[in-house]
Amino acid sequence: MEGTENKLPIAVTIGEPSGIGPEVLIKSWFKRREHSISPFFVIGSPDIIQKHAQQIRRPIPLEVIEHPSEAIEIYNRCLPIVDLGLDSDFHFAVPGQNTAETVIKAIDCAVDFIMRGQARAMATAPIHKAALYSAGFTSPGHTEYLAEQVQKHIGQEFQSVMMLASEELCVVPLTIHEPLHKVPELINHALLVRTIRTIHDSMKKYFGLASPRIVVSGLNPHAGENNSMGTEDSQIIAPAIEAIQKQGIDVKGPLPADTMFHKAARAQYDVALCMYHDQALIPIKTIDFDAGVNVTLGLPIVRTSPDHGTALNIAGRGTANPTSMINSLKLADRMSKNISPFEMIHDV
Repeated sequence: MEGTENKLPIAVTIGEPSGIGPEVLIKSWFKRREHSISPFFVIGSPDIIQKHAQQIRRPIPLEVIEHPSEAIEIYNRCLPIVDLGLDSDFHFAVPGQNTAETVIKAIDCAVDFIMRGQARAMATAPIHKAALYSAGFTSPGHTEYLAEQVQKHIGQEFQSVMMLASEELCVVPLTIHEPLHKVPELINHALLVRTIRTIHDSMKKYFGLASPRIVVSGLNPHAGENNSMGTEDSQIIAPAIEAIQKQGIDVKGPLPADTMFHKAARAQYDVALCMYHDQALIPIKTIDFDAGVNVTLGLPIVRTSPDHGTALNIAGRGTANPTSMINSLKLADRMSKNISPFEMIHDV
């Protein structure tokens, strides 16, 4: 069905109620025409949205819907919302255990809508993991939890890959929320090959690149400098790159991380694969802190999220910048517009 525009709405999860998620959702809806944001609906609680709207003095028309299909018709006059009917009492900047079920259920519901062919993609507002653990949340992060939920629906295991994307740079951390001292032991041939393959296939499928250009950073300073600063680059990373090159994938490395991100270097590739969290996130957040988008690759569904957290320190003040959420919605639209629900579930 590629080439046929998918007109289903985008499902948006409400995220942590006490953070800035609901605020940037409100601001995004108000900017829907200015930024040509395709129809979306929120999953969560109208009371939470209204409390944020009142706090930031941005009254917003809401309409509770029973089915995602209702969102298309009413989107231009009001914000459609699926009411989960759960506890909606919260305090700004103070995450509470009582709303954890709402946060988790919203994610589950969004996945379910996509799997049923009722929504075409999901954009997720930031969550506060510490507030969710008491409600049974055991995943190390949002991305990993989504992979678990998709697996429950399909009965197939998926390797999720987190990509941070902006107009200037796209980066993928090979290891994500891991202590730095554990990173070397986690880097292996199979993980590198799977991740590079996932990046390549996703950039072709969702971003229309015929031959994505991928570069891979080294782990050690100067990519090991002929083993004088570590052997992982020559003994693990380089052989994996050589193996994937033989499959016809345009990938280069390992490259010294300190020379990969200046403007001239960035012009030579489409995506940079880095070995650990900060190696990837520091450059993109330095280059474009407010506009970056977190994209989940490797799953049979499209999921984007703002590249920022709950920002509890400014919650309820009306100062949250909605740019990253707006870009998340626009990128979810771009990635899913020409892909049918059947393809998103089965064409992996």
